[in-house]
Amino acid sequence: MSQITLYVDPRTEARLKAAAKASGMSVSRWVARLIEERTAERWPDSIRNLAGTWSDISVPKKRAIGKDVRRERF
Repeated sequence: MSQITLYVDPRTEARLKAAAKASGMSVSRWVARLIEERTAERWPDSIRNLAGTWSDISVPKKRAIGKDVRRERF
């Protein structure tokens, strides 16, 4: 595992430490998790699991709109 050095101003450092503490993680783990989330190449499982869960959304039925016009050939 590699190490990365970050330089942040005191205000940002304080917010970073507070966020890590609130999540119950070390600063290092909190930053690593943030990087993992922001560089993920697929949707998180929490989002993927939402597919098909909205039962109250009504999808209009396909209706006939008439004949299509003849297309030009190029």
